[in-house]
Amino acid sequence: MIIIPARLASTRFPNKILANIHGLPMVIATAKRVQNLDDVAIAADTEEVVTLAKEYGFKAILTSQEHQSGTDRINEAASKLNLSEDEIIINVQADEPFIEEAVVKSVIERAKKTDAMITSACKKIDLLHVKDPNLVKVILDANKNAIYFSRSAIPYDREGGFEGYFGHLGIYAFRKKSLETFCTLPYAPIEHIEKLEQLRALYHGYKIAMVEVESQSFGIDTKEDLERALAFFR
Repeated sequence: MIIIPARLASTRFPNKILANIHGLPMVIATAKRVQNLDDVAIAADTEEVVTLAKEYGFKAILTSQEHQSGTDRINEAASKLNLSEDEIIINVQADEPFIEEAVVKSVIERAKKTDAMITSACKKIDLLHVKDPNLVKVILDANKNAIYFSRSAIPYDREGGFEGYFGHLGIYAFRKKSLETFCTLPYAPIEHIEKLEQLRALYHGYKIAMVEVESQSFGIDTKEDLERALAFFR
């Protein structure tokens, strides 16, 4: 099941999930991008977004406005949907209206084959983007599991010339029971420092399986991102 957490309030870009994406509200454009892959539900924090989702034919669940993260929101939605413990739940961010079906498929296939708590995706990035703190970097081990995520350039290139950087894509897959476990873990110091929720799993000793994909999509965090995306994806 694909669940899209949809929080209306956004610090950097208020109401961004309603921003116009080629004639559709952003959250609806995102849902339509993935609707052919599996059942889609929108986990909203306001009746306004619930009503909007239903107007476009999508299942919607009203969730608490007190959640600190999208993962907590999809956990509540998964509980209300009475999904089985082994159901694979895909968390697709509402601000990814140009995410490719192939990326989501790759994450689903890796999630089916791993015992990791979380499955996610990454792509190779060029040196121009490595120092951008809004683009999260990840380093992998020999088994394609995440070692660490950071807003900094990792690994540090002491001698220069390294070109094997990976950028993280904000898509996550959990089994329902793993999702419930994750949401009960204590917050981690590194999670607060980096402002990266997935570090909680690594801090507590759980694995995050990664799949390398090719993608042109990127999350829309600011109005400038929106303008850039609309210009790029005409």
